[in-house]
Amino acid sequence: MSIKFLDPTYKRNITDFTYAPRLESFKDSVVAIISNGKRGTVPFFDCLEAELKERHQVAEVVRIIKSNYSTPVDSLLLNDAERWNAMISGIGD
Repeated sequence: MSIKFLDPTYKRNITDFTYAPRLESFKDSVVAIISNGKRGTVPFFDCLEAELKERHQVAEVVRIIKSNYSTPVDSLLLNDAERWNAMISGIGD
């Protein structure tokens, strides 16, 4: 068995990279939360979801839990991403 090392650094010129435009408000938006699935994320993201809805009037929070905490999110779970206005990714131990 061989081991393959992956380099996560951005290969092209950093000036080619552009950030998504900032939201002026979360009001009536759809926010996705992607969790690594570890136990510690559940209560934290429960509180975050409540804050987003109560304090920032977010219309919907989409919760996604990765199938394996050590790998990227499954592409099938991202099929809905075009309708999201924002996405939060987090880990918990």
